Parts: sequence; C-alpha cells; structure tokens
Amino acid sequence: MAGVDTERIARAVREILLAIGEDPMRPGLERTPARVAEAYAEFFGGLDVDPLSHLADAVPIGASEQGVPATSDAVVLRDLAFRSVCEHHLLPFVGTAHVAYLPGERVVGLGRIPAVVETLAARPQLQERLAEEIADTLEAGLDPRGVLVVLDAQHRCVTTRGPRQTRSSTVTIASRGVLAEPAARAEIIALIGAEQHD
Repeated sequence: MAGVDTERIARAVREILLAIGEDPMRPGLERTPARVAEAYAEFFGGLDVDPLSHLADAVPIGASEQGVPATSDAVVLRDLAFRSVCEHHLLPFVGTAHVAYLPGERVVGLGRIPAVVETLAARPQLQERLAEEIADTLEAGLDPRGVLVVLDAQHRCVTTRGPRQTRSSTVTIASRGVLAEPAARAEIIALIGAEQHD
C-alpha cells in the first residue's frame, strides 16, 4: 500500500466545505483541510502495518527448575484505551480493550499487545470485526491455548446523530481456543471486572 495521500484528502475536505455552503478560505477554515488530512493519516495509519509484526519477537516461555512452564496460567491486560473510526459514517468510536491469552509455548512483551490493538484500530473498522481481528492476530502470532478480547466503546454515530444515545456503549467479545468455553471465559471476564486497587 502507498500510505495515506494527505494532499488528496485535503482537496476532498475543501470540496466538502464548499458542498455544505462554507468558504474554505475564510479565517478559521483555511487550515482545516490540512488538519483533517493530518488527522486521517493518524486515524488510518494502521492500513500499512502488519499487526503480526508486533508479535515477531515472542520468546519461548521456558521452564522452572521443577520442569513446569515458567509463566502464569493467563496473561490479562485490562483497560487498554483505543480509538477507531467506524467505516459506516467515518465517525470515531472510542473505548477500552481488555485482552487475555493463555500462553502456549511463547509469550510476548506486554507492550506488544496494545500495539496490535492500536494497529488494527487505525483502519476503517467495525467494532465487531476489530475484536475478531485482534483475537485472530494473537492466535496466529502466539499460538496460545486461548484468547479473549472484550471491547467496550462509545460510537459517535450513535451518541451525536440519529437518536443521540449519549450514554450508550457497545460491548463485543471474541474468544478462541480454551477461552471459548463458557466457564473459562467467565473466569477471565470476572478478572477483567475485578476492582483494581492502587
């Protein structure tokens, strides 16, 4: 892919401003096309990035002196902030991702999981598909025994237009392997919802 064409976006935004009856050259709007183009380059920067690249440096978990795997049963990352853009109206949706996996033979640095979320969110998206893509990437990149992804987000196409449900949020869940089983999934969801203490 060639990347985001900011000049083309800026031209299109000028056309949108003209189409709504505005003057794109008036003070306050002169730099708007360039600003929107810069924002879109950030919003959609994940289109040129392979999310699996963030998991390329996964390492074998090894074993303890007793011969058992030297890792916990589950790795759970809670409260990962994310933002994406809904492909239906090109309006943002913003929320929190909770990601868990049960390591198989390999683990990855904790900073790599948010990078996967960020990359996949930085594309025109649907929340349902985003959860599935995060789960698929972790499954392909780490070969874990199980994966669970929970996304909770507010959609600007719901909060700012139509019925304007300003307090509503949408929760989507994607699970793989052992964590697709109801009892195991419920245990991880309880961990995600457990109260945190500083």
